[in-house]
Amino acid sequence: MPTPRTHRAARVIVAISLPTLMTSLDSLVVTIALPQIHQDLNASVTELQWFVNAYTLTYAALILPTAAAGDRIGRRRLFLWAILLFTLASAVAALASTPSALIAARVVQGAGGAAIGSLSLALMADAVPRRLRELAIGVWGSVNGLGVAAGPIIGSAVVEDLHWSVIFWINIPVGVLSLALVRWSLGSAASQASPASAGARTDLLGLVAGTAFVFPLTWALSEGGSRGWTSPLVVSCLGIAAVSLLCFIRHERREREAYVPMRLFADRRFSLVNAVAVLFSAGIFGSVFLVSQYLQIGMGFDPLESGLRAAPWTVVPMAAAPLAGVIVGRRGPKQVLLVGMVLQTMAIACFAFLSHQNAAYIAYVIPMMIAGTGMGLTFSPLATAVLIGVAPRDRAMVSGVNQTARQLGTAMGIALCTAIFTAYGAYAPGERFTAGLVPALGACTLLLAAATVLVAAMPRDEVDDGR
Repeated sequence: MPTPRTHRAARVIVAISLPTLMTSLDSLVVTIALPQIHQDLNASVTELQWFVNAYTLTYAALILPTAAAGDRIGRRRLFLWAILLFTLASAVAALASTPSALIAARVVQGAGGAAIGSLSLALMADAVPRRLRELAIGVWGSVNGLGVAAGPIIGSAVVEDLHWSVIFWINIPVGVLSLALVRWSLGSAASQASPASAGARTDLLGLVAGTAFVFPLTWALSEGGSRGWTSPLVVSCLGIAAVSLLCFIRHERREREAYVPMRLFADRRFSLVNAVAVLFSAGIFGSVFLVSQYLQIGMGFDPLESGLRAAPWTVVPMAAAPLAGVIVGRRGPKQVLLVGMVLQTMAIACFAFLSHQNAAYIAYVIPMMIAGTGMGLTFSPLATAVLIGVAPRDRAMVSGVNQTARQLGTAMGIALCTAIFTAYGAYAPGERFTAGLVPALGACTLLLAAATVLVAAMPRDEVDDGR
């Protein structure tokens, strides 16, 4: 029999998951609409890239700063402001009449999305009772992954018959509903700043160095394929990122009130989980990026048809992730995560083999379902594993680090797949496309296999004490 606490936990899960879905959708939903936007706004090729990159880069660069800000001014308060900012920016994007206006709106969307992404998991862990936490994290993980994977499907469905601005108008009612649900479901205690951070000085140097690492690295990974990896600008950004990372680590080791405490990385589990997050995101979302295009270019389906045919891959995680959350609560995250990674490695290897054989679409359905199941068995355990043994004051920062790792992994995976694909194949129907697709999927298989090995090396599961 559901109790009042259970009903409240359900409201919290919905309240936090809804804006999370909204922001994850917007990372890739616009890609399908780019041809329409190109015609409507008379945008250049460079501007088309920035309609996507402006959101992605801002999101990645501000995850950790917003996590730190939430600890200081209150997670619930900042979460509400982030939803409002994202919603208003969506309206501006829908009304944009010039490329520069749309790019600016996407930057603001990215800022709001970063705060929502960095704070959502911490708020979930704080507000949901311990006995329901794994289930809650499972739902959070499923909507997070589904948003990224299903973005192109929803985008294709919209642009098939409607104006591209509808992609952004959809966010308005979702944002308003999210604001109401968060205010209703999350108590005022979540509005308070962390006692540990109250009165503490801000580690500005660490913040600047961290941002100076994430932003140019993400930009270089996103632009390297189109500009060339040896172009002066790409090389310069990679150099800046490397120097900033070294400065960041050196400073944070000495700083008593560090922006990202290096003590977190002394935990073997924490370091391995974030390494897995990078490799998993690179392997699986690099595959999603290429296979979604293969359905259109290689197999000749229109955007809506290809989106629907990708559904076995993108919808299955919605069912698998909450189930994974329940299993994690009983068996721990490591075993579930290991099964999920093995399934994904096998599925992507099968994709590469089938593509080499130029198989019909029907042959991909079962591997897609296996890949989707593996994704669903990965999202929740990753989020749970990174929070094990973490004090409440560190949850937002730990979640932010993990989210940053996933964002960097996604950018790395797409960049790697694009580089391999263009070296061996071409965006043309038939064998020219598969010639590049097969080695790129092979690389994704190796990334997922490496992630599987790291999961096996994780420490034995411990019971989260719920502190």
